[in-house]
Amino acid sequence: MARSRRKFIALSTGVTAVALSSCNKGGDEPSTSGANMRPYGDRAPQEKIQRTIRELTASPGTGSSRTPLQDIYGIITPSSLHYERHHSGVPAIDPATHSLLIHGLVDKPLAFTMDDIRRFPAVSRIIFLECGGNSVGEQSGKFPETVQGSHGLLSGTQWTGVPVSVVLREAGLKPEAKWMLAEGADACRMARSIPLDKALDPEVLLAYGQNGEALRPENGYPLRLIIPGWEGNTNVKWLRRLHLTAEPAMSSKETGYYTELRPDGKAEMFTFVMEARSVITRPSGGQKLTSHGFHEITGLAWTGRGKIRQVEVSVDNGKTWADAELQEPILPKALTAFRFPWRWDGEEAVIQCRCTDETGYLQPTREELIAVRGLNSGYHYNGLRPWRVKATGEVESA
Repeated sequence: MARSRRKFIALSTGVTAVALSSCNKGGDEPSTSGANMRPYGDRAPQEKIQRTIRELTASPGTGSSRTPLQDIYGIITPSSLHYERHHSGVPAIDPATHSLLIHGLVDKPLAFTMDDIRRFPAVSRIIFLECGGNSVGEQSGKFPETVQGSHGLLSGTQWTGVPVSVVLREAGLKPEAKWMLAEGADACRMARSIPLDKALDPEVLLAYGQNGEALRPENGYPLRLIIPGWEGNTNVKWLRRLHLTAEPAMSSKETGYYTELRPDGKAEMFTFVMEARSVITRPSGGQKLTSHGFHEITGLAWTGRGKIRQVEVSVDNGKTWADAELQEPILPKALTAFRFPWRWDGEEAVIQCRCTDETGYLQPTREELIAVRGLNSGYHYNGLRPWRVKATGEVESA
């Protein structure tokens, strides 16, 4: 062992000497000064990844932008690439004058300034956030060609803020309070009713930080609600008031939208939790394999009910399945990265993945979903997503 160690040290010393010698010589490259430092960093100009934007021209300020999941490394989405969904544009709010009103069925109505909120003990949590309409067309048979198009209303972020329960205790809750209406300061006054039991869960935050800095304006600056594992629109942005009530408010976004029409014609409301789901991000639609042989299949899995327990991958159109390796950290209600070794022989192949969460829930196929839900709604779609690797190496939707 000692001899091997000495040999390793000797080899390392030799490599270091060669490296230093090469550095001193400068190679064939001319020695030039680097660029000046910048007060706020940016990506290298060669990195062109960006969100795709879809605006609804019939309703100004309404639309969405999608995260390029196929180009993201790890489980944290840069704030500048976090998906967005807007219902009335992005308001310009001065944090110096913004306040959060807590009223209704409370002992004493209170208004907190941003300075007040930041004085409370802060916590940080890494979670995923997914729009309830992510992949909304796939249930009815519309399959975008890229993972950004099919799953891009999904991002992973570290949020920092104060548990909602802390400020609610400051106001005091009346016994008849059972629901909390969260309302934003955008033009449409986006509002969602949240069961009080959930609002009091310590994991629910009044967030003012995102990935180590203040929220971006598009993501709710200066304050938003964060409810881990629940559909994105309940995480109300530009939060301005919390109204404690005995019943849900039946706002437009929880009656006319974000409800699920079942085959019998009845609409199901308050389907908050995002169920277990996974997707292969590389190789995926729009990409191309340039050589035969070894390739690593990578992707993401997530569930609103806790941790991902298992991810399986099939490279033969679902005939057989094998376990993928889950990469640390494996956090509750956060994106979990996985990888799977694959040797491509140059023949056409259909690859896909499925996940199981810690409750035992197995991600369903599209056919299994339709058997239960029918084709009247597409919210909360979490079916399997296959990709076809053609003999040319090109990857497309399957």
